[in-house]
Amino acid sequence: MIRDITLGQYYPAKSVIHQLDPRVKLVATMLYVISLFVAKGILGYVIATIFLAIVIKTSKVPFKFITKGLKAIVMLLMITVVFNLFLIDGDVVLWHFGFLKITDKGLKTAVFMAIRLIYLIIGSSIMTLTTTPNDLTDGLEKLLGPLKRVHVPVHEVSMMMSIALRFIPILLEETDKIMKAQIARGADFESGGLIQKAKAMIPLLVPLFISAFRRANDLAMAMEARCYHGGDGRTKMKPLHYESCDRMAYVAVWAYMAAMVVFGRLIYHYISFI
Repeated sequence: MIRDITLGQYYPAKSVIHQLDPRVKLVATMLYVISLFVAKGILGYVIATIFLAIVIKTSKVPFKFITKGLKAIVMLLMITVVFNLFLIDGDVVLWHFGFLKITDKGLKTAVFMAIRLIYLIIGSSIMTLTTTPNDLTDGLEKLLGPLKRVHVPVHEVSMMMSIALRFIPILLEETDKIMKAQIARGADFESGGLIQKAKAMIPLLVPLFISAFRRANDLAMAMEARCYHGGDGRTKMKPLHYESCDRMAYVAVWAYMAAMVVFGRLIYHYISFI
């Protein structure tokens, strides 16, 4: 499962999505996440599915590689579905046993919440898989630039987020190495129930934290050795400029957002009113 986490990883490929300005991908991801919460009916999720399928096809990232990240949220997905399935009241009771019952509204909400969570993870993964951490830092800093007027440390915030994303695959690889070393010494991470498996993971935390602090210290020393003093007065090796494909991507994303508002929300409320 450790190897299946794709968040923070970069998949090199030659595609239109890879070549887009990081600001476009950040804005598009934010609008896509908002659109998932705007959708109220099946039509909205159909539009989101079509849009997501087009983006995945255009990015040239293998679909199996993207869906690997879903294995890490299976437990969270099951908890979300169960809570919505059994704890939401509705007009029609589909199944009843003791104090547990499944209603039409609970079933509908559980299905939509599961789809929403899956699409949320896939959409966010596409952004990190097609954008390097350096580009993400530059794009985020550029987007948050107006906040400098109110003395928000935009560059420092962007740098911290970039380092955090970059450390995710490194720490996952380190965790995998520690697990293999402990398994070779007789540790068991597979047998037993959920509580026993959680207790078996505790011995991983100490060496993992030591490794994380060591890497953080090495990174801080390397930045000091290169006379890093923040973002004031620093220039960019690759300044960000909008191209024609970036403007077309903005048009496509806003068209998708408009379609989600019209067909995924307004028409749904109109049909429900009738």
